[in-house]
Amino acid sequence: MEQRKPSESSVIMTELVLPNDTNLFGNLMGGRLMYWMDIAAALSAGKHCNAPVVTASVDNISFESPIKLGNVVHIEARVTRSFNTSMEVHLKVWGEDLTHQYKYKSNEAYYTFVALDPNRKPRTVPALTPETEDEQKLFEGALRRRQLRLILGGKMKPNDATELKALFQVQ
Repeated sequence: MEQRKPSESSVIMTELVLPNDTNLFGNLMGGRLMYWMDIAAALSAGKHCNAPVVTASVDNISFESPIKLGNVVHIEARVTRSFNTSMEVHLKVWGEDLTHQYKYKSNEAYYTFVALDPNRKPRTVPALTPETEDEQKLFEGALRRRQLRLILGGKMKPNDATELKALFQVQ
């Protein structure tokens, strides 16, 4: 199976915040944004492995700035690392106020997807080869984030998380 580059999984999704997307304060509802993020992340993971994918986990999503009614949402997604059958996708979300001509960061998150074969069973995905320094940092951190997800999900014992433990060991 040939290796892929993060740029090959890049997706930019754009949405306009309409009244039905907002809460009582005129801000984009968090659930709506998470829905759009899940779609963008699934498109990115699907591009990486050329197969159907399902969401396995969503990491903490912190909202830095609200996105207002009438603003544009830009969601940037790309695979940061692939494992055996799963892929981590990093998302950055930007709001854009077209009237005042400025763009601002709203939030970012990591989603994990699993690729499926025709029988809806997990299938192997291509390896990822980072090209830039930023891609390399995300790639290296992905193993620690994965171990944390597995511990929190009860699928790994903390003592088995060697990458995480290495962060706290004094040399």
